[in-house]
Amino acid sequence: MSVLRRRSVVAWALYDWANSSFATTVMAGFFPVFFKQYWSAGSEATVSTFRLGIGNGIASAVIALLAPLIGAVADRGGARVKLLLLFTVLGVAMTAGLYWVERGQWPLAVLFYALASVGFSGGVAFNDSLLLDVADESELDLVSSYGYALGYLGGGLLFLVNVMMTLKPQLFGLADAAQAVRVSFLTVAAWWGLFTVPLLLFVRERQPAIPLRPLAALRAGWSELWRTLSHLRAYRAMTLFLAAYWLYIDGVNTVIKMAVDYGLSLGFASKSLIVALLVTQFVAFPAALAFGWIGKRFGPRSGIQLSIGVYLGVTIGGYYLQTVAQFYALAVIIGLVQGGIQSLSRSYFARLVPPDKSGEFFGFFNMMGKFAAVIGPVLMGWVALVTGSSRLAILSIAVLFAVGAVLLWLVNEPAASSPDRAGSNS
Repeated sequence: MSVLRRRSVVAWALYDWANSSFATTVMAGFFPVFFKQYWSAGSEATVSTFRLGIGNGIASAVIALLAPLIGAVADRGGARVKLLLLFTVLGVAMTAGLYWVERGQWPLAVLFYALASVGFSGGVAFNDSLLLDVADESELDLVSSYGYALGYLGGGLLFLVNVMMTLKPQLFGLADAAQAVRVSFLTVAAWWGLFTVPLLLFVRERQPAIPLRPLAALRAGWSELWRTLSHLRAYRAMTLFLAAYWLYIDGVNTVIKMAVDYGLSLGFASKSLIVALLVTQFVAFPAALAFGWIGKRFGPRSGIQLSIGVYLGVTIGGYYLQTVAQFYALAVIIGLVQGGIQSLSRSYFARLVPPDKSGEFFGFFNMMGKFAAVIGPVLMGWVALVTGSSRLAILSIAVLFAVGAVLLWLVNEPAASSPDRAGSNS
């Protein structure tokens, strides 16, 4: 476990601790509700949902389309840490800017949120690619799980404080819950920025043999990207894994994004659902660390397959859900595997990536993540429309996990010393 005390590893993992505050407090917690009730006050619910959907869609499309190109440029120019800083500054500034958006100013809220989401996603992509710079191959599962564990803990701790601020604003010297939510955006920006500093100080990326200047790196990155796309079939193991990842992580993201909505449709109180979200965060902290051990002991693919099996059980259990207590039980079960499936997917993919193209290929990895949660919600909506049953809709997500598991089983991981690890056929 001495690897987890290594300065570069701690600094790298603290970026997960830092930016998870945006994922929990802003993305999953306060922004959707505040957007509907404050910035879109007086608008029909369907209208505000459409506005938010457009903002989310534009942000996801921008980062998904740019991620591989930016990653290729970063690889050729040796600039992954610098680009991580650039995206982080964008995310921090736009998150802080939400504090000054007044009631009814929904266009400005959408703009700031979309730009903050681009900053968040870009930072995640480059932090993922730096995993290969702070960990040896034998350490990948443990270090990746460590990052996710700290992310759940850090994001959960700040979210807990922010929830307390909204429930008891007077204890924090705040006028009301609305002011508490706005101040929460400032705390996220400060948290995100502060805990990014260690990475900037202590993480050193591997430099290319001949680093290129920005314009030359852009041209070389563009050429490299198209060459990779044209020869993608040569990376068969990686391509197959990305297809599997797209499906099962789509299922994971759909469960995350639709769980609260599903609970509301069953008549559960919103406060109970927020508590369930907090429970998931704190259960996921030790569970993510445990999956690091599982990945090292049994292999990351076995850990991912175990997680997929649990998610299949969750979708079936969701069909029979009747009480809030059962909802809490499913939240705990999800917390046990949510961090594991994410961290082991990252470390497993790192085994398939040519080291000199980590930024480029992790751009593809994160692009698949951003395009995920597209099939799942559409599938759920279509099943609900055709059958008139929300329970059958949640059950339909099992298809994504099942097909993803089959594709993952077909992936043939190359040995560390084989030519495949350097990017040839697997």
